Amino acid sequence: VQLQASGGGLVQSGGSLRLSCAASGRTFSQYGMGWFRQAPGKEREFVAVISWNGGLTYYADSAKGRFAISRDNAKNTVYLQMNSLKPEDTAVYYCAATSGYSSSPRLYNYWGQGTLVTVSS
Repeated sequence: VQLQASGGGLVQSGGSLRLSCAASGRTFSQYGMGWFRQAPGKEREFVAVISWNGGLTYYADSAKGRFAISRDNAKNTVYLQMNSLKPEDTAVYYCAATSGYSSSPRLYNYWGQGTLVTVSS
């Protein structure tokens, strides 16, 4: 599976962005999909995950109530809607695919290239 993330950009605090991750390959619907982020000087951290059929979702505490992960298996795409953005959300955001359903980056087999989100105060 090859992943291509897009939708990042510069937004003011309190604003919204929607990230997209387009996948190639016919097996996209078999994978759980996650979003992770990495801020400068920090380790990569989990943001959200969605199960293969969209029936299960799980969020990091920092994302709960503000972010929403969704997927469209017909379009081989997973989304991350981000609302009420804060400067501390500034990071490179990565989408990734796992054969299961996990918040651990070690269990993800495929990674996109990342898209930069910058939130100004």
